[in-house]
Amino acid sequence: MAECNHDCANCSANCSSRTSPQDLIAPLNPCSSVKHVIAVVSGKGGVGKSMVTSSLATAMARLGKKVGILDADITGPSIPKAFGLTGPLMGCEAGIIPGETPKGMKVMSLNLLTENDTDPVVWRGPVIAGCVKQFWSDTYWGDLDYMFIDMPPGTGDVPLTVFQSIPVDGIVVVTSPQDLVSMIVTKALKMAQLMNIPVLGLVENFSYFQCPDCGKRHHIYGESKIAEVAAENKVIVLAQLPIDPSLAASCDAGKMEEHEANYLAETALYLEGQLG
Repeated sequence: MAECNHDCANCSANCSSRTSPQDLIAPLNPCSSVKHVIAVVSGKGGVGKSMVTSSLATAMARLGKKVGILDADITGPSIPKAFGLTGPLMGCEAGIIPGETPKGMKVMSLNLLTENDTDPVVWRGPVIAGCVKQFWSDTYWGDLDYMFIDMPPGTGDVPLTVFQSIPVDGIVVVTSPQDLVSMIVTKALKMAQLMNIPVLGLVENFSYFQCPDCGKRHHIYGESKIAEVAAENKVIVLAQLPIDPSLAASCDAGKMEEHEANYLAETALYLEGQLG
């Protein structure tokens, strides 16, 4: 048996060092307060999870809420680019000062700490998980109404660490209309159930393309199955998002906050109603 390092967050062994689930929660930065934490997850990559996170955070900020984004996708961070943010970040006695978007959202991402945003992160799982916990504990977030955590795809080290170490109020699951969606979504939902994390709902990305000339909707990736998946798992569908080239262009240009259309405005209102 390997020597115990007393890090129960990354170990499933039932030994004398194991503590209760509540004891695994990492302390928030002492100079900060966060009212609600929402994790945005996906069972697989390439479904536009970071785009959904950025859009949802922007929609919540437009409701007058103080919003922060913790980019937990350590090996593939993309949140800073969506808002035109660059590093390096500075620090103070209270902790690391996060990046701030033009509209005042706080952002912490590894891409704001590395010398170049193209530098690869070649770290093992426990190191990556520890980095996410440090983002929560060592960042001077200030006072936030909502924090959105952009999670890496899958059900590995980082999702496990986030669910055990950060007081997540609920998750939003992002998916797309391919045939394998049922299996992928069910995996993410079962992990949330296993960790006792509430599921706030599903968001289907790339649901359709609406012709700008005739207004007809074309289901490029096939007919949606999200309603059936939601019914089978007893969760709700929060939104079905179109393929919008202008939204992708705004993201590439770092101007997510300036994009006029926000398809998740009603979703933000719903979450506000659910969480307060």
